[in-house]
Amino acid sequence: MKANRTSSCILALSLIAGATAAQDTHYPPHDQQIPPPACLTHHGAWEGGSQACGPDSYSGWLRDIQHWRLERRIRVGLDGPRFDTLPDFYRLPQLTWARSAFIQPQMMVQDRYFYDPQTGKYTVDRYLDDLEKRYGGIDAVLIWATYPNMGIDNRNQLDMVRSMPGGLAGVRQAVEDFHRRGVRVLFPMMMWDQGTRDPGMPWPTAIAEEMKAVDADGINGDTQDGVPLVFSLAALKAGHPLAFEPEGSPSDEALAWDVLTWGQYQFPFVPMVDRFRWLQPLHQVNISDRWNRHRTDDLQFAFFNGEGWESWENIWGIWNGITPRDGQATRRVATMERAIAPFLVSKEWQPFYPMREYGIFASRWPLGNQTVWTIVNRTEYDVAGPEMSVPWQDGMRYFDLYRGLELIPERHGNAAVLSFPIEAHGYEAILETAQAPDARIAKLISTMKQMTAQPLSAWPNDWKPLNQELVPIARTERAASAPTGMVRIPGGEFLFQVHGIEIEGGDNAGVDVQFPWEDSPRRYHVHRMEVAPFYVDRYDVTHAEYKTFLDATHYHPKDDLNFLRDWKNGTYPEGWGNKPVTWVSLEDARAYARWAGKRLPHEWEWQLAAQGTDGRAYPWGDAWDPSRVPVPDKGRTMRGPDDGSAHPSGASPYGVMDLVGNVWQWTDEYTDEHTRAAILRGGSYYQPQGSIWYFPQAYRNDQHGKLLMMAPGYNRSAAVGFRCVKDAQ
Repeated sequence: MKANRTSSCILALSLIAGATAAQDTHYPPHDQQIPPPACLTHHGAWEGGSQACGPDSYSGWLRDIQHWRLERRIRVGLDGPRFDTLPDFYRLPQLTWARSAFIQPQMMVQDRYFYDPQTGKYTVDRYLDDLEKRYGGIDAVLIWATYPNMGIDNRNQLDMVRSMPGGLAGVRQAVEDFHRRGVRVLFPMMMWDQGTRDPGMPWPTAIAEEMKAVDADGINGDTQDGVPLVFSLAALKAGHPLAFEPEGSPSDEALAWDVLTWGQYQFPFVPMVDRFRWLQPLHQVNISDRWNRHRTDDLQFAFFNGEGWESWENIWGIWNGITPRDGQATRRVATMERAIAPFLVSKEWQPFYPMREYGIFASRWPLGNQTVWTIVNRTEYDVAGPEMSVPWQDGMRYFDLYRGLELIPERHGNAAVLSFPIEAHGYEAILETAQAPDARIAKLISTMKQMTAQPLSAWPNDWKPLNQELVPIARTERAASAPTGMVRIPGGEFLFQVHGIEIEGGDNAGVDVQFPWEDSPRRYHVHRMEVAPFYVDRYDVTHAEYKTFLDATHYHPKDDLNFLRDWKNGTYPEGWGNKPVTWVSLEDARAYARWAGKRLPHEWEWQLAAQGTDGRAYPWGDAWDPSRVPVPDKGRTMRGPDDGSAHPSGASPYGVMDLVGNVWQWTDEYTDEHTRAAILRGGSYYQPQGSIWYFPQAYRNDQHGKLLMMAPGYNRSAAVGFRCVKDAQ
């Protein structure tokens, strides 16, 4: 049976591939991009040389891709009759905003410009004001509350949104703050999240209901090649239509309901035509090129295609900031696109309108009796002079929308020749009109004249990572002998060697953390250091010990969302007294430590207590031994940690217990201008299954986890506890 099923699958895939390839074209799309006329690409002599571009080569290319579009729309049903129950999603009043949403950052909820943990308030205006100042503002925002923290416990993707400050009511208020500033809001959905808590209803329904509750405008389909129609239908049924935006390339058929898409492009010298914009001009694409440190390719391909850009800087807590030059380019491109948005959905879009200079590429966008051209200079040098010709028409006027002035054409027979400069890696837009510009265009001309008074080259384009700072930990009173329940660590010279287990980012500068002796954040850390002697708790702090603290101090956090979430009626579950306390934030742990006359450990202190001075991989030696740690919980509901004393054979060289595989333990905190993060050590017993994207484990002594922090309620977890240290004489 298995062999028969495999053969059937291969046959089906072959038939699908054959059907796709059967459409006649000399320029088949490469994934999401349609290649340009062959004559536009420079080839060296060893490659056969370049072709000269003539009228026939361009018109032949245009006819080819126009026919491909006509046939493709018929093949995939975009031009077929529409069922009465299926609306035209592009014309739903709730979704028309998407066609002019040109600038959309993915924003981590942990961004310090979005939420202030000191005041406990969302700071949407601060976040938006910063983007207005640096690159001209945004049209939509993708609020990211899930990965890379998701999987630290069994909270699913919807639970992570509910864990944001104020719960769903607080999130809705933040969404309203964005709406007040004219910014639309999307959240992600990740269908790989099938290892955490089951939502108890079909995912399309659960997602639609939660997004209605917070008044979101759209959904980004993380890792999805198209969001299935069932999700759009569920949103319609909930009475709250959503704009769905798959990360990957959807099927052409899905263009009927997925009104947005990310564009994850290749960037050759000659721009390529976006396949989905070509098939459906109302479809908006936001180019996503997260790790590129310079954004000229992104912005030029977007401007050429009349589409948008994912202005993503905070990438899972790794800052890839927009340079000042790119910020100015973004401001200019977005300002023009917003003003000419009605042109950029033209069904008569004509990519690669013939230009006179090498490396200058244009798209023509007719609308009624007016036309706009969007133009990019892909070369590394400035150009100026006669750039384009159009048919001569008496009384026709031409405006340079980029520089904000009227152009006077030169008549050459039946052609009007337009001259203008374009700086290296620059932009241009031309308006052809027989009438005076309307108020919107007149405002654009005035704005751009001031905005472009200085060339883009006047702004620096150097990139550098953000510096991070280690949050200080105050020393305790020095103890002369071991306090009850603590073990002395003698200190001395220690070779501290550790690396972060972040899934993405490679070894780029900016990944992981920056220790005080380093000049930038990086993933791999090696440092020989002198560690002062200290005492460390033999076991993690238990539920019983934390209750003693609460009874003595009546401590209660201001942000109490998820605080001691597994307790009822002021106490822990029966039989849990000797288990490590969890659902405590870093602030909750610090409060206990202060009361006890202790503090939280620095990471290198934790590692010395676990590793000793012989560099062993695990507290007990160099080989992993599952008998020395709790049995992993791979289900969707967490059973709770083991007692701290349950695995005595897992002790470190100093006799410190329960360091690995039961619950993560809080240590240091790092901050930069945009992100707070805590270093977790030891890993936990909880291992959600089914995806590589869940928060990874760090069981080895030379690994650490980096948990991005937003607010105490969001940061608390069923898999994170702590132990304390005290300074020694």
